[in-house]
Amino acid sequence: MLRTRVIPTLLIRNGDLVKGCQFKNHRYVGDPINVVKIFNEKEVDELVFLDISATSRGSINYEIISDIASEAFMPFAYGGGIATVTQIEKLFQIGVEKVIINSAAQQTPDLIKDAVKVAGSQSIVLSMDVKKTLWGSYEVYTHNATTRTKTDPVDYAKRMQDLGVGEIIICAVDREGTGKGYDLKLLKSVSSLVDIPVVAAGGASSLDDFRQAVEFGQASAVAGGDMFIFYGKRRAVLATYPSYTELEKIFFEEGVNHEKIR
Repeated sequence: MLRTRVIPTLLIRNGDLVKGCQFKNHRYVGDPINVVKIFNEKEVDELVFLDISATSRGSINYEIISDIASEAFMPFAYGGGIATVTQIEKLFQIGVEKVIINSAAQQTPDLIKDAVKVAGSQSIVLSMDVKKTLWGSYEVYTHNATTRTKTDPVDYAKRMQDLGVGEIIICAVDREGTGKGYDLKLLKSVSSLVDIPVVAAGGASSLDDFRQAVEFGQASAVAGGDMFIFYGKRRAVLATYPSYTELEKIFFEEGVNHEKIR
């Protein structure tokens, strides 16, 4: 088994699978259940589902999550609209392996502590959406990257780690959906100063982007959206996933320094 997880991240809006760019202009790309079935066949190790409409809607679509759980052969994490421990408990009962908390972690940090007491650190994931300022520094945003927090991502990551978060997904908003590669500087600034796994997100378009995230960004895992959903220059919708042989070559034969992986 590869030590580096490669995780398709699927966005849901009102029950549909969607894709956008820099958290904007989302368009319909399919039915999430059909995509899960395809990823089953491709033997994907892990999936992430983010409902980008749940926070604004003020509710979690448990029905679709339950449908996903009944079809998925692999563990999956869910994020979107999570604000209470009761919701977290229900998600685990349905079959979710990990819960991903974003906006509520910033608004009510005690939710993290309470969630960890219920489920353990290994099941509680922080999702951090980060934008670069005009001056080159970084800042955490919430509510689908529409709300500025004036919070430094490194300080925030340390604080969430202290509260018990077991993993952090860092998405560079400016790169999301662009195919320009991960923000390696951002990744390394956080991963080098926390002791929990950091998942790179936002900008991947090639296997080499995965390699660089691990080797230079010190990420423990890599996530992607477009490269698992679109195919070719015309961006035809076609769910795909690299073969084990391709991933093995990237992570074991091209000099990735696994001593940096936490």
